[in-house]
Amino acid sequence: MLNSVPFLLVYVGVMTGLNFPLGKLAGAAEVPPALWALLISLGAAIALLPGLLARRALFVPRGATLRYVVLAGLITFVGANLLVFAAIPHVGAGQVGMMFALSPVFTLGLSLVFGLRAPRVLGLVGIALGMGGAMLVALGRGDVAGISLWALAAVAIPVILAVGNVYRTLDWPEGAEPVVLAFWSHVTSAVTFVGILLVTRGHIPFAAVAEIPSVALVQMLVAGVTFPAFFRLQRMGGPVMLSQIGYVAAATGMAAAVLLLGERYGPLTWAGAGLIALGVGFTLLDQRTPAKARLAQGKPCAT
Repeated sequence: MLNSVPFLLVYVGVMTGLNFPLGKLAGAAEVPPALWALLISLGAAIALLPGLLARRALFVPRGATLRYVVLAGLITFVGANLLVFAAIPHVGAGQVGMMFALSPVFTLGLSLVFGLRAPRVLGLVGIALGMGGAMLVALGRGDVAGISLWALAAVAIPVILAVGNVYRTLDWPEGAEPVVLAFWSHVTSAVTFVGILLVTRGHIPFAAVAEIPSVALVQMLVAGVTFPAFFRLQRMGGPVMLSQIGYVAAATGMAAAVLLLGERYGPLTWAGAGLIALGVGFTLLDQRTPAKARLAQGKPCAT
């Protein structure tokens, strides 16, 4: 099942969606965004380390692998996560989730520019339905009412995600294992966040999470079980398929907010969530293209 693109898409999307309510709780507790993003990278790296040591697969990256983990870490985990957790207290988890749901459109555009495989008709229909559902979710919540500098800044989130999605496909080191790349990318981002906190605050304010230790632990666990599958989905499905986790994440974040945070939504919002689910279904149908045809179109497959 771990080699199934549909399973990985839903799994990674659900895990990613849990970051929104967790990030909202962190923002309410006034945890610095850089510190919360650091916890995510620490959680992922700590979870991945024992397996790498047991298989004797841990080595210091060099050459193309070093370039990859540094750039992937800075773009995907530093740039995106820092902006996400900084924006949530100002514009709300709902609008940030909607920005994640817009990443497939930007990813598709960049994929076409760089000559990567574009979805077939079913895939394009899925992207369109997912984007429409995301807009309904935002309208139903009223998150798009009013424009602020933070709201404008949040628009950069899907752009950063798209750049990361395409870069990680184009520059994937030959023969590299997803779990190795995931580990070192998060080590890069963790070191970067430590530097940011030391420069801006003079220390790492771990005491800031003292009020929500259980939330912090859950966030680290979620990160630890997400990113091995995230990089495997990147390798097997390509950037456009990976970007579809944004739709699943947006719907998951909304459901988690209802069940865990007591938020309530109207019929328009739930209609949007249903449209997102339908869009994901069309996207998964697009994955039924035979492997040989996908290779001929330049789409990455499992190695």
